[in-house]
Amino acid sequence: MSAAGDGEDGAAAAAGTVVLEITDAAASPFSAPPPPPIPVSALDAPLPSPTVVAVRVDRSRLIDSSSYFRALLGGSFSESGSGYVRISCDLAAAVQVLRYLFDPPASFAISHHNFLPLLEGALFLAVESLLADCERWFRTVRSRSSSMVAPLDFIIEAWYFAQKHGVTFVEDVCPGYLAQSFVQVISSKLFAHIPYDLLYSTIESPHLTVDSEKQLCEAILSWVSASRQSCEQSVSNPADNQLSLLSKVRVCLLPLGFAAVTDDNLDSYRIRLTEYSKKIVLSGCPQLTTQFLYISALPTDLDAVFKRTIVSDVNDGCLNHYNGLVKKAKTLSFRNVRIVDLSKCPNVHFGAAILWMKWAFPELRTFIASYCLLFQFEDLQYLLLRCPWINEINLSIDTSVILSKYSIISSRSEVRRDVNRNLSSYYMQSGSYGTSVNPVFSNISKLILEGRNDITDMNLLEISMLRSSLCYINIKHCTLLTDDGISTLLLNCRKMHSMVLSYTSFGNHSIQTLCSSDPSDSFPYHKDEHAHVMASRLQELHLEGCEGISCAAMSQLVSNMNIVKSLCLRETPLADGALCNFVGSSLEYLDISETVVSMVSLAPVIRRNSNLSCLKTAGCRNLLFEQGEVQSTSGTKYGRFLQEITSTCYLEDVEMGWAFCPVRVDDLIPSFSKVRRMTVGLGTTLPENILHALPEICPFLESLVLRFQVISDRVVRNLLESSTNLQVLCLQYCLGSLTSFSFQTMAPALRILRLQWFTPWITNDDLTILTQNCNLVELWLSGCKLLDSSSQEIISSGWPNLACLQLEECGQITLDGVNSILDCKALEEVLLRHTGRGIGRTIITDAIRELPLLRKLALDLCDASEGGYDTPNVPEGKLMRSVRMSRCKKSAAAGRSCFGEAPPSSSNPKPVQHRETVVLEWSSRQLTTTVVEERL
Repeated sequence: MSAAGDGEDGAAAAAGTVVLEITDAAASPFSAPPPPPIPVSALDAPLPSPTVVAVRVDRSRLIDSSSYFRALLGGSFSESGSGYVRISCDLAAAVQVLRYLFDPPASFAISHHNFLPLLEGALFLAVESLLADCERWFRTVRSRSSSMVAPLDFIIEAWYFAQKHGVTFVEDVCPGYLAQSFVQVISSKLFAHIPYDLLYSTIESPHLTVDSEKQLCEAILSWVSASRQSCEQSVSNPADNQLSLLSKVRVCLLPLGFAAVTDDNLDSYRIRLTEYSKKIVLSGCPQLTTQFLYISALPTDLDAVFKRTIVSDVNDGCLNHYNGLVKKAKTLSFRNVRIVDLSKCPNVHFGAAILWMKWAFPELRTFIASYCLLFQFEDLQYLLLRCPWINEINLSIDTSVILSKYSIISSRSEVRRDVNRNLSSYYMQSGSYGTSVNPVFSNISKLILEGRNDITDMNLLEISMLRSSLCYINIKHCTLLTDDGISTLLLNCRKMHSMVLSYTSFGNHSIQTLCSSDPSDSFPYHKDEHAHVMASRLQELHLEGCEGISCAAMSQLVSNMNIVKSLCLRETPLADGALCNFVGSSLEYLDISETVVSMVSLAPVIRRNSNLSCLKTAGCRNLLFEQGEVQSTSGTKYGRFLQEITSTCYLEDVEMGWAFCPVRVDDLIPSFSKVRRMTVGLGTTLPENILHALPEICPFLESLVLRFQVISDRVVRNLLESSTNLQVLCLQYCLGSLTSFSFQTMAPALRILRLQWFTPWITNDDLTILTQNCNLVELWLSGCKLLDSSSQEIISSGWPNLACLQLEECGQITLDGVNSILDCKALEEVLLRHTGRGIGRTIITDAIRELPLLRKLALDLCDASEGGYDTPNVPEGKLMRSVRMSRCKKSAAAGRSCFGEAPPSSSNPKPVQHRETVVLEWSSRQLTTTVVEERL
């Protein structure tokens, strides 16, 4: 391995230096004269040869620092007296070791770029101080922030190196490092290349940090899938090892889309909380109760009996129990947690959950409790009082199905019998509820109350106490609010710059408030005459369905919005006169669907807003005007709709119909090359060459909705095969010669499929093929009359994790009941209409009991086997939002049934007419029964 050289004599040794000739061990042997020696300071420059180098170094420093050189140069070997020594090892490793020994400390540092060569060199040359520094550096990497500071490929390479050379400190650190950074690790393309034993150790680490158990399960399934596809298996029993990984998932904490089980082991319910946790997501876990939230925040070494006491004896109805619990067991604190998501967790008691968050997450910033219908306004007040440091709250629920445009025959309300009628006295137990929320200490900047149609003007007045911090509010579909109530909120909260007010009574009074001078403005004199009004500071404004706005008020509002980025005026009285007054140039999102605007007003808006990424113009018939002959008030001529958008914008989200008439593929390239979501509907018919080329035109396409288009097998097959990111495909009211061949191809990314009134030929065999080719969470089928009761089993067994199922005019699917449909435990929305007269009277209570996440159910009385359905006041499912029951208008004269079947004497059955819909709608406090003249 080493030999004395004959190019140097003992004089060099006596002088205290030695020349090291280092040959790379991996290089092929060759005969060549010795290279000229270089000083050690030259090692930071490119080497003169990739295979051999001679370096003059200090002999005593080598002997003092390295056991290897101490034995070689100071022992009885022949090299001990020589001034020229040859060694063979990894050249890069030896160079790094010499630089470590001889470079000034300030100019040399260990990093992931040189760690492995240093470690290899330190092991080979036995440099004890370097080994200690390498271990110190590697452990320091683990102790830093949980965000990845060393690349994953480095960690994997270090693991393999450590296993080969027996470096225990690397084997100890790697799993913990990956565990604390697991959220970042699983997003890496290299995640699938992590060796099994490293992944197993990572998952077993007490520092494993995930947002949710679902995230862990998905990551393991992704790794398992990749390992099965790999040609090389690094483990002897891959199937057994894959099962071992999956066994580490706490199944009891998975959403129902993954699993629904119970377990006597309390540790199975323990949420993974570590010092590195930043986000806790428990959405969709109806099996989770408040007690298990507390168990997760208590020390792990608690007595098992005490844990059982928590689960069995704690009464959700009394906060004092939880106060005492925390004092007795000393709740742990996780200061890095910023987000908690308890959406769709109906069995969590929110009063106690708020205390849990107060104690466990003192730095919490975002709280999400979507679809938690029983979260009342008093709960919100208590949350603001106990956790004033939170700045974002999302309490959205499903919006009401009843809009103001519908004709209401009758309506009545009754108080829910399962509601806590006096939450104020309940919260008095905490001792601080009587104190008003101090706006000075409130940090709430974003509040989402979408769909909560039991929020009143008085509640809005209390929310206005957040005037010092509130900047964003979403009160979409809060139908009890008046224009005056919204106006008062705007008058008090002058910092507001983003508002979602769709389908509310927002009107002229509120607009007057937005466009009036701000009395609190400390700078009354502005160069811009609009800068002193609130409307001029708006960044987001959504007014979809706000019909109570006059043309003059709309013009006033639009003319004052200079910096708005997101603007939705869908289904409003917006016209050219108002839109022509818009002078903003910061738009990124614009929705003017179902308005009467034309290119006279829209073209200049498009031209000024080059950052526009979302444009929605569905239903705008006036865009068809021949704009080459129409001039604006300024005399400028504008081109056609397609010409304007393709010359200015690079869109990502489009919804279009009238005037959107591309002919050539080149018409949409490159302006549509970034489109991810596309909806094309009434008013245009895209030619087949455009439809077939969509994967080429929009390579990142994720969602495609086509209405009233002519579709062929060639188009659909190419979409499924070529659009690898496609997750949503909706074909509604289309024409063409589509066959089952379209769906006989794999579409692994597809999650939502809607085939409405377009595929009457679908059979059970076609459904089976679909279940094999795609993993759906949402399925809509309309007009598939060849399906029968066997279709239920195909759907439930093929897609057990379905969240939404809508079947309409689909043969006799429910002729024998709905047992198989109720096996899809993750269902949140179900619609069954004209699917077979076999649905029992107790379907509503049965569905609520069997489907814990069910929120919306739509039925048809035509399908009732006993003539009707029982309607409970108190649904067992606390998430239940609405039940709709449609009734058909029968023709006694024609002898027709409600399924559109005509008697033998009739050859032309007419479509079924629906007379009315009975709607049961639950809010946080009451049940409202409404009879609507239309079919909903």
